[in-house]
Amino acid sequence: MSRATAVIVTYNSGAHLAEAVSSCERFGVPVVIVDNASTDGTVFPPGVTILRNEANLGFAAAVNQGVRAHAAPLTLLLNPDARLLTGIEPLCDICVANRHTAAAGLLVQADGSPQKGFSIRRLPTAATLAFEVLGINQLWPRNPVNRAYRCADVDLSRRQSVEQPAGALFLFRRDDWEELGGFDERFFPVWFEDVDFAKRLLDRGGTIVLDPAVRAVHSGGHSVEKLADSSRIRFWYGSLLRYVVQHFGPVTRRLVAGCVLLGLAARCILGIFLLRGWPVFGAHLDSIRLSARCVVFGKLKIH
Repeated sequence: MSRATAVIVTYNSGAHLAEAVSSCERFGVPVVIVDNASTDGTVFPPGVTILRNEANLGFAAAVNQGVRAHAAPLTLLLNPDARLLTGIEPLCDICVANRHTAAAGLLVQADGSPQKGFSIRRLPTAATLAFEVLGINQLWPRNPVNRAYRCADVDLSRRQSVEQPAGALFLFRRDDWEELGGFDERFFPVWFEDVDFAKRLLDRGGTIVLDPAVRAVHSGGHSVEKLADSSRIRFWYGSLLRYVVQHFGPVTRRLVAGCVLLGLAARCILGIFLLRGWPVFGAHLDSIRLSARCVVFGKLKIH
């Protein structure tokens, strides 16, 4: 039995799926595909395990499905728009050597250059998220807070411990996945579930190692780009606030939620002048209500 099985979650990424699967087969990595109710006429490659969901269960739930569907001690989480350029044995060796250890390879562009700012990041802090939701990172992308978060100071050519690798090329142990209760399915349907998993692993004394000898070409964002603007707004802010509530203290989570509220109010007003339409305006209003609830009560749901 192979030490690792790749789990590929797809949602309307049929145009890229065959290359991802082919790259795994080239390096002897079995594949489990979990399809979250794609509507793009995805054609599934033969010779792999395929789980078809009748509805979009979200990325975290699909990952958990995929892990349960195989018996290997290691799971390689691979995006459908990522293509392995190397074998993954160095990552397997890293994870097998020590308990509570995960590993990641380096994501690169088509020309081979590293995807800086995406392949690895530091875990988000209150300042990180405040700068993002207030639009500071958009207006001043090279500010020190954003550069630190996106690891602009890190040499991606050497093996090292990291905090938050992208879930597009991420290897983890089954026993750690079981002890952590899998990926948190409350991050629905997408965003921050991989950040949360990395945070919980590190909080248990775990280690995540980047080995740039393992590489994959990554296109990025194809499934998310197919979402309507209004859906992206609701999903991203909802998942961000869930992460804040679960990992920050009562005072800090309220401060971040307050920044979310201010940023959303500004975007809402700007959207009116730009005539972005009711769906986007409504999504901003829904996210404003969610962040206001977090400011007042320090949580997302009121019982």
